[in-house]
Amino acid sequence: MAFLKTSNPALGDKTFQNLSQTQYGGYSGEQIARMTLNGTVNKTGILLVLAIASAAWTWHLFIQSESSAAVVPWMFGGLIGGFIFAMITIFKKDWAPVTAPAYALLEGLALGGISAFYELRYPGIAIQAVGLTFATLFTLLTAYRLGLIPVTQKFRLGIVAATGGIAVFYLAEMVLGMFGIHFTSINGSGAIGIGFSLIVVVVAALNLVLNFDVIERGVQYGAPKYMEWYGAFGIMVTLIWLYLEILNLLAKLNRRN
Repeated sequence: MAFLKTSNPALGDKTFQNLSQTQYGGYSGEQIARMTLNGTVNKTGILLVLAIASAAWTWHLFIQSESSAAVVPWMFGGLIGGFIFAMITIFKKDWAPVTAPAYALLEGLALGGISAFYELRYPGIAIQAVGLTFATLFTLLTAYRLGLIPVTQKFRLGIVAATGGIAVFYLAEMVLGMFGIHFTSINGSGAIGIGFSLIVVVVAALNLVLNFDVIERGVQYGAPKYMEWYGAFGIMVTLIWLYLEILNLLAKLNRRN
């Protein structure tokens, strides 16, 4: 199933391939509830509401204390807990109805804390990033449904390669940073830094298109009902990445001004 390939670790080329025949309804032809597109959209909406609710809670702590220090424990707790539940969800897909909502709640705590740090320095940046993220989601979903963005094999390979390159760069940057080597031009607010962030935002956004394609294939193959939660989880992973990249891009633009 090469056409299912995507750079999102939650929605990859083996997402549906790894499901056994019994999970699809058994050899006897037993009828079970199947994954649907509307069901996946509804589950995605639920996860978004949960993430926004927990983010709003940490944001409220920030507003009350007028200090980002108040949200630091919740931010790191959310980051660590979110990572743990993400790994559980990826390796135990049938647990997604429980682990995906937990992931959304924990990531919301982390995003609320991260947003507070940015907001403290650049007032108004968080709501701008949220607006741009949702606008990108709905624009790309509409374009995909209208067939304006054909998901060809070359398109998939290009996005996967670009995402892999970005991941390798971020990993190298983190490791080299421990030795005092920093990419100031990439992380700065100059033309190179802003150009790099724009490219990353575009790649993150186009990963959403690959997510839509994988989910649609899963519906066509009659994946079990719990995969709606798993598909929604995969969309959330990409949306969180997109939001953070937009936040970083806006911060660079604010520094430039």
